[in-house]
Amino acid sequence: MSQLKKQGLTRRALLSRAVAAGALAVTGAGFVAAPDAAWAVEVTVISEHEMATLLQMARDIYPHDRVGDRFYAIAVKGYDSQDSKAMVAEGVAALDAAAQAAGFDNYLAAGWEDDRVAILRSVQDSAFFQTVRGGLVTGLYNQKEVWPIFGYEGESFSQGGYIDRGFDDIDWL
Repeated sequence: MSQLKKQGLTRRALLSRAVAAGALAVTGAGFVAAPDAAWAVEVTVISEHEMATLLQMARDIYPHDRVGDRFYAIAVKGYDSQDSKAMVAEGVAALDAAAQAAGFDNYLAAGWEDDRVAILRSVQDSAFFQTVRGGLVTGLYNQKEVWPIFGYEGESFSQGGYIDRGFDDIDWL
């Protein structure tokens, strides 16, 4: 066990990676899963690397610690289509090239959020970035399961409006 510690890999991490590798072998290609198996997304058109990059990109563009990765996966799942295939491939390639210029193997290899944000800033004027950023506004924030995390109770018209539903219950005035 002391040999594993010296190399920076604990027994627990080794077992965790072995289980993850076994799960990948069982599920096969075209499947991106969370390390804790709380969510998974299957890709059919784009590559697993492209989907994983989109997921990380989404989390870096709109970071919310309390919003789970599964919501980001739902938000970017629409890019797994024939219509988006070329744009995603070119955009992820450009993002990876920007990461390589910054000294990383690819965008996902940049371990620190600050490094990834700097890479995103270098491509923020591209059509790819703007398309993904714009799509996340509705793709992420229109999910009803996310609303309670932000304290939003949903539309109010069907329930009589905001005045009768606590519009004046703010305590900071």
